[in-house]
Amino acid sequence: MDLAPAFVRGRAVETAAREFGAPDSGFRAPDAHTLLPGLVLSDPLSLRALHELTTAEIADFLDEVGDRLRPDDNGFLSEALDRLARCSGLSAPVLRSTYGQLAGLFARSTTLELAERTIGTRYLDGWADWGEARVRAFGARTVHVIAGNNPIIAAITLVRNALTRGDAVVKLPANDPYTAVALARTMAAVDPDHPLVRHLSVAYWRGGDEPFESALYRPAHVEKIIAWGGFAAVRHLTRYQQPGLELVTLDPKLSATVIGPEAFADDTSMRTTAALAAADVGLLNQDGCFNARVLYVCSGTDTAGVERAVRWGALLHEQVQALPAAVSTPAVRFDPALRRDLAAVRTSPEFFRVFGGAHDEGAVVVSLSDEPVDFHASLSGRVANVVPVDHPERALRAMNAYTQTVGVWPEALKTSLRDLAPHTGAQRLVSLGYATHFRSDTPQDGIEPMRRMVKWVVDETSDPTRVHPFAQLVPALRPAEAVL
Repeated sequence: MDLAPAFVRGRAVETAAREFGAPDSGFRAPDAHTLLPGLVLSDPLSLRALHELTTAEIADFLDEVGDRLRPDDNGFLSEALDRLARCSGLSAPVLRSTYGQLAGLFARSTTLELAERTIGTRYLDGWADWGEARVRAFGARTVHVIAGNNPIIAAITLVRNALTRGDAVVKLPANDPYTAVALARTMAAVDPDHPLVRHLSVAYWRGGDEPFESALYRPAHVEKIIAWGGFAAVRHLTRYQQPGLELVTLDPKLSATVIGPEAFADDTSMRTTAALAAADVGLLNQDGCFNARVLYVCSGTDTAGVERAVRWGALLHEQVQALPAAVSTPAVRFDPALRRDLAAVRTSPEFFRVFGGAHDEGAVVVSLSDEPVDFHASLSGRVANVVPVDHPERALRAMNAYTQTVGVWPEALKTSLRDLAPHTGAQRLVSLGYATHFRSDTPQDGIEPMRRMVKWVVDETSDPTRVHPFAQLVPALRPAEAVL
């Protein structure tokens, strides 16, 4: 098994005391119990070193880190990339192209814009004037429970934590125990004594390790848990919620597509929309919460309309299979339960038409009614469900609080749906084909994560010669009466 090191406040820990996972896809990692004393911030006042840094200085440091984030020139990244291919749900070509995006996330212009748009540098760099009050955003002691379906998540987490000046413990996911450590070690290579490095730790422990988690998840040690991940993982963390310990969740989500009747006006429109939808389905092997799974097409539900949907579904499958290997490949490990579900719907041609899927390369299931398949929540491995509808509102009624991204075509339809879709749960509407174009400077999952990561502190000043201390309760009191 490969070694997945830990990183504790500037120091890599490569002693491997425990094995996790199956022999062919598992790894060895340091025992987190032995790391606990170093993971906990012993002196909260040491955070002042972070808050003495300006946002510009942090951006300069991150930019220097970004200059070193090229796998071919960075031993930490190249080793992580090699090992990650054995445990990730993403194939090696997709992983390599994803690693190629890491440097851009650390670029100075990107991080400065991120800080300004999400919080505002005036709140991060000092006390912003609100008249008789001043407000500042302070970093918190945090644990980040990150997901491993995309290496970009590790980079986003480290950049967000740096800009918000938090003391972070990053819990590694079992399907990517390498990327975050490689990024942290690169930061240490730039400056091992930098405050951002000294306030960063990265480690793996098995979720549900109650002795370890009970010792870590205490308000005396941690103020916020920022959790990405599946339903079970997020629900498990709720047991640790208590006064003084906030849980900020980037909940598990599913995404969908709504395609207007204009797509079926002619063959060119059908092919164009199928190609765009293929990107939403197939990029990153459909491993992200923003990937399309159920696609509602306004083809109509009469006989002619269903036939249009079937034709469009065939084109969609063709386009998914044509995606370049750098962005999409067949699943590394195809879900056996989904394989059985596909086999089952093939036996019901009066209800479903299935294109592909015989060799786990991905499939498109076209419903012959306006209902999705029963297993739509488990669609993965480039398997999509096309559902014909008569009107876009039928698609909206199928959405709920688990719906994150909705790809829409044409643009005019998106404009008409954007004031309706949020009422049924949708949180992000995008142009068809761009669902995986993630922006970390916009709200995510219905919240503003970076604003939730910080503590908002207020300094208020009152003048007793102008306002009596009891004035809110007894307005008639004059300021002069405040003299004691």
